[in-house]
Amino acid sequence: MLPTRLTTLPRLSAMRVYVIMAFVSDLIFSLIFTVDAVYQITIVGLNPLQLVLVGTALEVTVFLFEIPTGALADVKSRRLSIIIGYVLVGLGFILQGSLPSFGAILLAQLVWGLGYTFTSGATQAWIADEAGQQGAESAFLRGAQASNVGGLVAVPLSIWIGLENAARPIVLGGAGLMLLSLFLAFTMPEEGFHPTPSGRRRTVTRLKETMASALQLTRRQPILLALLAIAFFYGLYSEGLDRLWTPHLLRNVGLPSLAAGHPVILFGLVRLVHLMLSLFAVEYVRRREARGLALPLGKTLRIMSLLIMGALVAFGLARELVLALVLYWGIQVLRYVHSPLQDAWVNSHVDDPQVRATMFSALSQTDAIGQIAGGPLVGMIGNISIRAALMLSGLLLSPVAHLYKVAEQRSLQTGNPPCAAD
Repeated sequence: MLPTRLTTLPRLSAMRVYVIMAFVSDLIFSLIFTVDAVYQITIVGLNPLQLVLVGTALEVTVFLFEIPTGALADVKSRRLSIIIGYVLVGLGFILQGSLPSFGAILLAQLVWGLGYTFTSGATQAWIADEAGQQGAESAFLRGAQASNVGGLVAVPLSIWIGLENAARPIVLGGAGLMLLSLFLAFTMPEEGFHPTPSGRRRTVTRLKETMASALQLTRRQPILLALLAIAFFYGLYSEGLDRLWTPHLLRNVGLPSLAAGHPVILFGLVRLVHLMLSLFAVEYVRRREARGLALPLGKTLRIMSLLIMGALVAFGLARELVLALVLYWGIQVLRYVHSPLQDAWVNSHVDDPQVRATMFSALSQTDAIGQIAGGPLVGMIGNISIRAALMLSGLLLSPVAHLYKVAEQRSLQTGNPPCAAD
């Protein structure tokens, strides 16, 4: 039992807790992910197939437990779900950084992937309950700003801590997440939560219901079927890039002598530049849309997809470090901008809020299915040639150009033309 002095600590406002949680969690995740790939390659010695299988294990875990763990948040407590989630995620990363073996890393994906599902959705639902609809919008914006600052602050910190041993930021990050869960246990309010009535607690069948509802939607609005197919191909191509770009730079392109002994420095700087460029790119796109200069969304997304595909194929072929980095940064900036624009386009075709939630859930699940399906194939090819695996990953995205064209045509036929984001 906790001491009375601790249990009577005054709780902070929901807004303040949410912003602190956004800042600290993104700081810790950036601390970990800045060095994570370097750790898996240089210390653990994973080959391309193992790297991709690690990602696939994580995706399978999230896919299987996303809905079942939602039961705790819906039925018992959003707050409790979030606290449990950060404890599990922290344990997973401590395990991953402490035991440098393929088996331990696979097990760590299961632990922290399960923990992630406890926080996914529950965090947004909690602040919406506490702050109300209008307050939640402000919270999301402030939380996004805090997350960006946390991510940027963490990169030089991760380089400093992981300079001699890339495992250190991972273990410290895991411990930090467990401390965050302790902080939340003492400060996080929960006054707006209303448990789901017993008659609606059917979490086992919600996945089937979500997909069935999405299929019914596609019969009424055929454009949504094209968007589901696009989500699948985006998932199909992404695992190869996310898991193999680091070994490509290390083994195929090569690092300058100054960075070869301390690859954490180079990859930390790569991440820092990627985050900064992405923030500038989103602001640039937002200002163009505010001035009415943006292209129709469907056309914009199609062009961006073609650019990602071409840049990824070129990245796989690149032999010079500067060219490879420019291509990688270009791909990541395009992906960062593509995601909110894609959400805006989907949103413009679904008016009913309940239907909208169903469609976004179905898109997320379809993307995960694509990652699970594409990862092992790309990983096996990567064991033979990382260049070939990256080029294949780019080509796996090629069908989306046609699918966007189909979606645009169907949008015009239904009288809801693709437009720039508001």
